[in-house]
Amino acid sequence: MNVLIRDLDEKTVSELKKRAEKGNRSLQAELKAIIEEAAARDWQRTWAAADQIFEELRATGRKFSDTTELLREDRER
Repeated sequence: MNVLIRDLDEKTVSELKKRAEKGNRSLQAELKAIIEEAAARDWQRTWAAADQIFEELRATGRKFSDTTELLREDRER
């Protein structure tokens, strides 16, 4: 199947070409790889793994600081 993507800005296309060149691929091959990877990603499994890590950390009994203030300060810079 063929897919057409219109109206990408020049900067985006330029960055994609650089990425393709680094991987020794054509622009078309790079775009195909990006789309196939995104479509194949199993987000449910990814979130389940993140939840498991969170539970393991919580089980250690360690206290973790609330990063809300740090994030707010960073955004305000």
